[in-house]
Amino acid sequence: MKLVAPLNAFGRGDLAMAGGKGANLGELVRNSFPVPGGFVVTTHAYELVAQGRNTRAAFERVELPDDLRQEIVVAYTALGGGPVAVRSSATAEDLPGAAFAGQQDTYLNVVGEAALLDAVRRCWASLFTDRAIAYRAKLGIDDSEVRIAVVVQSMVEADVAGVMFTANPVSGDRAQIVIDASSGLGEAVVSGLVTPDHYVLHPSGRADFTPGRREVVIRGTAGGGVTRESGTGEGAERLPDAVLAELGRLGREVAAHFGRPQDIEWAYAGGRVRLLQARPMTALPPPPVGRLNPVQRRLATVLLEYLPERPYPIDMSTWVPYGPAGLMGKVLGAFGVRRAFEGFLREEDGVVYQLLPPAPRPTVKVLATPFRLLAKARRYDPARWTRDPRFRDYLAAIEELGARDLGAMSWAELRRVPRQALALVTPVADLRVDYLPGFGLAMLRLLVTARLLGRRALFGDLLHGARTRTTDTNRALEHLAEVARRTGALDTEPPPAEFADALAAFLAEYGHRETASPLLVTVPTWGDAPEVVLDLVRVLAAGPPPQKEPDDALERLLAHPLLRSKRRRARVARWVAAARAGVAFREDSHFYFMMPQPVLRRSLLEMGRRLRAAGVLGQPEDVFHLRLEELEAIADVAALRGEEADRLRETVRARAAKREELTGVRLLDPAAVFPASDPGDALVTGAPAGGGSATGPVKVIRTPAEFGRLAAGDVLVCPYTNPSWTPLFQQAAAVVVDTGGTASHAAIVAREYGIPAVMGTGTATSVLVDGQVVTVNGDTGTVTGQAVTAHDGAVTDAP
Repeated sequence: MKLVAPLNAFGRGDLAMAGGKGANLGELVRNSFPVPGGFVVTTHAYELVAQGRNTRAAFERVELPDDLRQEIVVAYTALGGGPVAVRSSATAEDLPGAAFAGQQDTYLNVVGEAALLDAVRRCWASLFTDRAIAYRAKLGIDDSEVRIAVVVQSMVEADVAGVMFTANPVSGDRAQIVIDASSGLGEAVVSGLVTPDHYVLHPSGRADFTPGRREVVIRGTAGGGVTRESGTGEGAERLPDAVLAELGRLGREVAAHFGRPQDIEWAYAGGRVRLLQARPMTALPPPPVGRLNPVQRRLATVLLEYLPERPYPIDMSTWVPYGPAGLMGKVLGAFGVRRAFEGFLREEDGVVYQLLPPAPRPTVKVLATPFRLLAKARRYDPARWTRDPRFRDYLAAIEELGARDLGAMSWAELRRVPRQALALVTPVADLRVDYLPGFGLAMLRLLVTARLLGRRALFGDLLHGARTRTTDTNRALEHLAEVARRTGALDTEPPPAEFADALAAFLAEYGHRETASPLLVTVPTWGDAPEVVLDLVRVLAAGPPPQKEPDDALERLLAHPLLRSKRRRARVARWVAAARAGVAFREDSHFYFMMPQPVLRRSLLEMGRRLRAAGVLGQPEDVFHLRLEELEAIADVAALRGEEADRLRETVRARAAKREELTGVRLLDPAAVFPASDPGDALVTGAPAGGGSATGPVKVIRTPAEFGRLAAGDVLVCPYTNPSWTPLFQQAAAVVVDTGGTASHAAIVAREYGIPAVMGTGTATSVLVDGQVVTVNGDTGTVTGQAVTAHDGAVTDAP
């Protein structure tokens, strides 16, 4: 059992003994990178002295055993006995998703045996500072699972030092290297005491330079410790090109060796570059996607709207490939287009980190597509799709699976249910392949007719009269709101029986609707989160009953002089009815397609509950961090223990930490999908979705949990929408959305209610603020009004 060993005794596989920092430095030393010499006081030494101590004060007072003290002194003497840097190296740090940067202590320019031993004790003690304990709690890491080693290295009295990122931490560009540098020790840069010189190294060899201000210089003192000197306030001299080239070369080699972008601390002294630390970069944005073609932009618009949250591993192995995205991929594949909805989400360490807009590719089958489309359009009428035996069989199969008692099942039975639920969606995909051509043909026929008659502007309004399950949902919500107003149900607890019965009936019919995303199984449905429904009811009940725009588009079209004959009028009316039936098919097939999702979600949570009972998971929802095949590999949850249980716990912990790390990182930069344009006098611009113009105060609603904040007459500003959001449109004055296009649910329903809508703004939720009075023009795609500034915490109109 090693208590103290030289750095080159360790590699990246020795994290349990040397901690993250020590293991990485040892790996660099072994591979001949320029790292100052040093040694590691291992985690075995920590365990030897810990003896149940779990407070900072207890470790600061601890006496080292004589044999450990002697080993440290011998290693220090072998190093030369001069100034050293003493750094903490915990076993949980420098892991993907858990950098622990700055959470434990570092002591620089430590001189003498007594000072060194004291610094080692204080490094141990730093494991139990308030900030370190809080950080571990945030990542779900139990204090009892963490050990700490201490790295001791010869001190480098740097002329210039700093930090190097082997990928651009702002743009995510993996081809760029970013270097921050300042005079003296790098601690001034790391701790944010100075505005450093800033370099961006490009693959071409060009280096962009922004001078810093050198406010503080940290240097070692002769007797040990460091001193802070006031800087000149002037930019430091630029690093020589040869030094920049050497740093760039070392950075690329270290990143290649570890297989991922690195955060490297470095020092330049005596004409040499030394590497002091290397750890994986955290919270790194995905690489830029470059210029998207029009098809990619259109698909990205849809996917951004449908993915407001980062998918979990269980999503990636269930509903993402089998749900609506998989369905559309199958539909397009049937007509000769491949890679339309495949591989658009990239994972790292088992967690999704990037949305890469797909680039569909036609196959030779596409040559026959026009003939197949026409054949299917003649055979399959969207107005009759619910009479198809496949649809009736589908509903029966869902009812049978949904009625089964998951809690009474054995583990062997339960682990088969997710695949059974996923298998149910196949018939709907087949129905869409067969009936969508009729929808497309009806739309094309009506569009051509409207253009030929000079009534193109009526096209959108002509589709509004279709009765769909979405309009049924909204009417049912209006009925709930009417009952709530009449009975005062929202102000009494428990609510009156009439309202409780109406709510139960509503959830039985519509409870499978998604709250946030149709592509994910991890987000709750209305049935899982009835409070979302109650918030919608509260919004509707607070205002007058909605008044929909009159459906007179058909009458206006039929009034055309060329349609005076009854025969022509009847034919055009049938074409309008066919297009409306196609719209209803598109909406309703999605409504029914989502029905297996609640069964799938309940089965996964039941598995999570059993894993929690077995001591593997902290809560049932932790099962979302596992993939379906990992769950299926568990033969018997009751017998789950030992190495297999430990492996699952560590998998969940690591993926949860990685997900937490990426909390503020977007899957895709909206600017790549919605390119910036000159807004002129507008605050925000986007795709015009019609509806004229309206003025009102902004209300930013980011999630379904905030539905209840909307008041009648507010301008609804949101990051995305889906059918579950559309009841809010009954009270909103206008709608402004970060994502989506003119064919999205939000745009269609907004036109039905006659309110202005601007889609795909990219920035509305970050530019507009609550209470700001704006005018939304749905015909020009602009949002205008006075800009705002913050004064003493309040938002006011700017002068």
